[in-house]
Amino acid sequence: METETQTPEAAEPQTCLDLKPIAKGTNQLCESIVSQKGFAELYKKIDAFINDEKLKYEYGMLNDRGALLQQKQQAGVEIAENEIADFEKLREEFMANPIASQFLEAQEEVQQVQDRIHQVIAKTFEVGHVPQSEDFDFCSDGFGNCGCE
Repeated sequence: METETQTPEAAEPQTCLDLKPIAKGTNQLCESIVSQKGFAELYKKIDAFINDEKLKYEYGMLNDRGALLQQKQQAGVEIAENEIADFEKLREEFMANPIASQFLEAQEEVQQVQDRIHQVIAKTFEVGHVPQSEDFDFCSDGFGNCGCE
């Protein structure tokens, strides 16, 4: 007679931290980002790009071409001058579009904010408390504010 093994209900993984206050704090962080005066302009630049199918296609093609050239270079394959010229022409045409250049600027700003947030969170786990400027290896609190005065 075989005994059937019952699988327990799909339960949340056991954690040491209560995620509810973390979710609340994350929502507060998002609110502080969204409520800033410059957020609407930043979002507008990103949204304009997202809603331009032709531009997104061109961006994908540019990225694919760049990745191909990089792979060739890493593999030691000679890259022809016309391949480089074609890539540069595509890049210049793409960057000439104000929606594209504004999107890339906005994307860079978003990435910087995300990096800084991640840096402070990572430092929290590293040092075991809310990090202060002296906890960072450089003159900053993680958000570019120097406490060295």
